[in-house]
Amino acid sequence: MYLPSPLTGWLVDRFGHFTIAAASGPTLLAAGTVAACAPNDSVTLLTAALTLLGLGWNFGLVAGTAIITETVLPATRARTQGSLDVTIAIAGATGGMTSGMVVAAAGYPTLAIGCGILALAIVPTIVATARKP
Repeated sequence: MYLPSPLTGWLVDRFGHFTIAAASGPTLLAAGTVAACAPNDSVTLLTAALTLLGLGWNFGLVAGTAIITETVLPATRARTQGSLDVTIAIAGATGGMTSGMVVAAAGYPTLAIGCGILALAIVPTIVATARKP
C-alpha cells in the first residue's frame, strides 16, 4: 500500500491532488471488479486485485494528505492530520469487522463490488470540492 508513494507523489505534483484523489475511486472500483470476478484459485487475478486496491488506497491517502497540507493553516495542520489519521484507522477497523459480516451474509463478490461502488462516491465529492475557490 505504501510502495507506490513516490510515484503517487510525482503524479500529485504533475496532475494535481484533486485529479489523483478522483482517480482513487475508479481504481478501487477496478480492484473490486477484478476481485469479484476472479476464481478462488486464481493467484494472478487476486494479486492484480490486491495491487489495484493498494494503488487506489495510496492515491487517496497521498492526494488527501496533499490537500490537507495545502488547505489547513500551519497552526492546526498537525492536529488536523493526526485527527484524520485516527479517523482512517477507525474506518479501517470498522470496515474490517463489517466486511466479515457482509461476506458471511452475501459472499465475497458482493463485498468486492459493493466496496468498489462505494469508493466511487469520492469522485463527485472531489469534483464539487475542486470547483470551490
